[in-house]
Amino acid sequence: MISEKKYPSAIGEITVLTLTNASGASVELSTLGAGIVAVNVPDAQGRLADVALGYANPADYLADGPCAGKVPGRYANRIAAGNLEIDGKVYRLPINNGPNHLHGGPDGFQNKIWTLVKAEGNTVVMSYTSPDGEAGYPGVLTATAEYRWTDDNELQLTLRATTDAPTVVNLTNHAYWNLAGHNAGSVLSHKLTLRASTYLPTDSTLIPEGVQVPVEGSPMDFTSPKALGSDIKLEFPALVYGKGYDNCWCIDSYTPGKMAEAAVLTDPASGRRLTVTTDQPGVQVYTGNWLAGSPANKAGRSYDDYDGVAIECQDFPDSPNKRAFPSTRLNPGEEYTRHINFKFSIDK
Repeated sequence: MISEKKYPSAIGEITVLTLTNASGASVELSTLGAGIVAVNVPDAQGRLADVALGYANPADYLADGPCAGKVPGRYANRIAAGNLEIDGKVYRLPINNGPNHLHGGPDGFQNKIWTLVKAEGNTVVMSYTSPDGEAGYPGVLTATAEYRWTDDNELQLTLRATTDAPTVVNLTNHAYWNLAGHNAGSVLSHKLTLRASTYLPTDSTLIPEGVQVPVEGSPMDFTSPKALGSDIKLEFPALVYGKGYDNCWCIDSYTPGKMAEAAVLTDPASGRRLTVTTDQPGVQVYTGNWLAGSPANKAGRSYDDYDGVAIECQDFPDSPNKRAFPSTRLNPGEEYTRHINFKFSIDK
């Protein structure tokens, strides 16, 4: 079942759609940034709670620092110094994160109202067409985000894109999760498992150095369940640079076009479990290190740092400038297709 409401914003009307499954669990999606704005799922006692961080006013998602719940683009994550070279031509992208380009720049896909293409049954499809030269990127690129909400509480996201000229694309979803409830406070007691034995070390501006390094023996090791807060205050370069976790891990079983488990997040208090599967090569984990000062949330307060964790399945940061990384180039006649599934269940 799907219902919808309309809200005004500075850039036009926002549609918020609620998808409710047979059990009564629900998801709310917004055409602003093709965003996830609420996910209501049961705990071990069957009590529903909203586990996705979000704001009281649907218009407050516009240009928010956390990029809460939205689909950033044309290139999620960072491109070093805003330098993009394609076929010998250099394109200059806007700098909006220290010395780097982040999430497609300040006017990225996350800050656009997407066109609602379909809202039927358990499926919502939204699209956005980025003109040639927008944020410095070449080519007219049309992106679509298709969400499906199943009766077994799995939110399935398919991201697609086509272009009329060679360009780059990297799409993900930037939802923040707190399995105790979006307003429950710190997630540092949540336990995370990553199916990743290597990660990408970065410089102090969070640009990858270009090599994969084993996590074993370091605070980056989540190969077995570990509380997010266990090592977060250690004097380790990655944790110092980001004021917490803000790194990309390399999924061990990555095979192009094949789905694989990337991450499992559990909350011991509520018994909720989130399993993330994808066909993307990397997973960026961001522990909400700079959430303080966000717009008023659905309970009326600003979030604090570490109140949520983002698990962003994506291509590697700065891939266009790192030949050893999987290519993010998209050519005319090709279709970029990526899948990310969020399965909510009870931790047994």
